[in-house]
Amino acid sequence: MRSGYRGRYRMAPEEEKFGESDVSAAHSILDGRRGGILLHITSLPGNLNNGDLGREAYRFVDFMVGCGLSVWQTLPVNPTHPDGSPYQCLSAHAGNPRMIDLGWLVDRGWLTPDDIRVASLSVSSEFDPREHCLFLAREAFERSGAGFSESYQSFLQRHQDWLPDFSLFMAIRAELGGQCWQDWPADLRDRQPAALKAARQRLAQRVNQANFEQYVFFEQWQALRAYANSRGILLFGDIPIFVAGDSADVWARREEFDLIGEGRSRVVAGVPPDYFSATGQRWGNPHYRWDRMQANGFSWWLERFKGQLTLYDWIRIDHFRGLEAYWEIPAHSDTAMEGRWVKAPGEALLQALFDSVEGGGLPLIAENLGIITPEVEALRERFDIPGMLILQFAFDGGPGNPYLPHNHTPNNVVYTGTHDNDTTLSWFSDLDTGQQEHVNRYLGNPACGMPRALVQSALASVAKLAILPMQDVLGLGKGHRMNTPGTTLGNWAWRFTWDQVEEQDSSWLHENMHLYGRGPC
Repeated sequence: MRSGYRGRYRMAPEEEKFGESDVSAAHSILDGRRGGILLHITSLPGNLNNGDLGREAYRFVDFMVGCGLSVWQTLPVNPTHPDGSPYQCLSAHAGNPRMIDLGWLVDRGWLTPDDIRVASLSVSSEFDPREHCLFLAREAFERSGAGFSESYQSFLQRHQDWLPDFSLFMAIRAELGGQCWQDWPADLRDRQPAALKAARQRLAQRVNQANFEQYVFFEQWQALRAYANSRGILLFGDIPIFVAGDSADVWARREEFDLIGEGRSRVVAGVPPDYFSATGQRWGNPHYRWDRMQANGFSWWLERFKGQLTLYDWIRIDHFRGLEAYWEIPAHSDTAMEGRWVKAPGEALLQALFDSVEGGGLPLIAENLGIITPEVEALRERFDIPGMLILQFAFDGGPGNPYLPHNHTPNNVVYTGTHDNDTTLSWFSDLDTGQQEHVNRYLGNPACGMPRALVQSALASVAKLAILPMQDVLGLGKGHRMNTPGTTLGNWAWRFTWDQVEEQDSSWLHENMHLYGRGPC
């Protein structure tokens, strides 16, 4: 809905609303023309295996400010499985400990520089030195008495809805060598009270470790967010619509997921054949028992969004179309081709979410890509949720293609490409000569070449927000892709270096941000 939405529908009881302070900064994100960068935290430069929330993150904020940008979009920041996919996480609520800045712990006296140096000497693809350093830091944290601090105890209390289950889940999982919970001993798998109590006592050190890591992650994130906001940068996050089967959420709230037998999925999520895969994509996530979620007022979803709104100024709902109807694949199927569409109660869920926010506003953007029906668009428009426009998808199908800039509308977010696309330079290089000529003709045969030509087109679009993958800002080609959908190897590991950032590229971007009215709002 557009005008009049907040006054037309019944509001939830006051005590059930998210605090207005959680979202007040976000309401302005599409009030004016803005530009931003898509870069995951793990893609930041740094000395260890992946980027983190430390010095380089603050430097990146400063870089964005210098370019006239005002929105930093990341991928989900939850703890991942060994494949590193942020869309298959161990928790929908927790933060990823691998993003913790160890220098922050040194500043507080919980680590020494030598601790980090010694751990760094052991860096390999199988070992994360952060694990060793975080263990040492927790011991110092407890010795210092900080574990009894008001800040720490307040954190534990604020996250009571999910943290105790998550910390115990991670402790048991570690004790059992990383086994998925469906393979645990039956008493732990089925959460028998006596077994859980015994595990909490037996694994108290590991439980405390998980609590400590979450405390540090959230403290560091809030400090980064405060710095970014103080410099005019809004943080734009991402919520995967589904969660991993091997996750604390499914283990702790088994009755709300479509499971059989020993907690295994009856059906799994994915999408039918599409642009990315001729056989579709079999993601493997369990589907929800929407009837049970709706019966309890979508409490899990409300808590999930409440947590995300403490992290971000704006949130993208990944695979938004799954809120209207989702692709249900038999769990035994090897591909997504045998699936079927099943209706979901998206309108009821979104209404509950909007009603739960102080003032009735919710800072959402819909990932409305893939097979989008009129019903999906009607659901998005009913709640006035902006959608996405991908320029790499614009040049097939004739002048009516909705991704072509002349068909854009303001209440949208335009991208050159997303984390699932190749870099723009590589994409263009793979087009045949005729396709390249068509793209260039449409863009006015620009002298700047690729990827600047497509970046310039995104910035010129009437869409209020333009997001550029960092790879396109740097003009990178083959070998710099973040993810190839439908594959499991070689993804999520891309990182940039400051050596790749040319002053002339930053100046060009700054000039075009202002040329197209996307400078600081």
